[in-house]
Amino acid sequence: MLTRSVATSPLRLLNPRNSGTSAWAYLATYGGGLVGGDSLDIDVGVGPGATALLATQASTKVYRSGLAAHQRLHARAADDSLLVLLPDPVTAFARSRYTQEQHLELGSTASLVLVDWLTAGRMAFGERWQFDGYTNRTFVRRGDRLVLHDAISLAPEDGSVAGRMGRFNCLATVVMTGPAVGAAAVRLAGEIGLAPLSQQADLLMSAAPLAGGDAGVLLRVAGMSVEQVGAVLRRFLNFVPSLLGDDPWSCKF
Repeated sequence: MLTRSVATSPLRLLNPRNSGTSAWAYLATYGGGLVGGDSLDIDVGVGPGATALLATQASTKVYRSGLAAHQRLHARAADDSLLVLLPDPVTAFARSRYTQEQHLELGSTASLVLVDWLTAGRMAFGERWQFDGYTNRTFVRRGDRLVLHDAISLAPEDGSVAGRMGRFNCLATVVMTGPAVGAAAVRLAGEIGLAPLSQQADLLMSAAPLAGGDAGVLLRVAGMSVEQVGAVLRRFLNFVPSLLGDDPWSCKF
């Protein structure tokens, strides 16, 4: 049950009903995206034994500007709770700049599913990997232990982003940890570890355990299209609807 929801412009929070008992919240913006100077600070708390979904209404568009747009998420999940973060991908337009930080604080028996992904931009407009900068840092702590510090920085001053990305137009990161998702994390890590790797593949995947003995996994996916990567994510996370009591993908689309 959602107990409190507050937002100020340019952020809106939508709270759709679902068939389960989990609380759902969708992030949206009045302008359909972020412009230079926008700074979103999102605070989420999941109580003991509760289940929550935080998603977006559509892709997070970052419009062209001389100023950077920022987003910061701070989430706390109490013991025996489950937090599922399923945003649509970030789409940064040419000459835009975007920075993001995510801080997840988990109780000793809390569970987390986190998806974070990025597209090459508006390729139909010739803007493939043409943003001025993209930076994303994710921290996951369980109690006083840091179990994950993941960072991505893409900037043209370090060399052509398009050149470094090669044939890939979409990148995704998935974090799964905690007792509610531990079995699925182990299964996926094994499945990806057994998959043959080809230098010419149109889809690359990797899996790595989290630090400090935490029962969790960090998955990475690189694909040639948003549709391709999205289909892989849905297959990876096909257990999520049963945990939420409803299917966030079918409810949305």
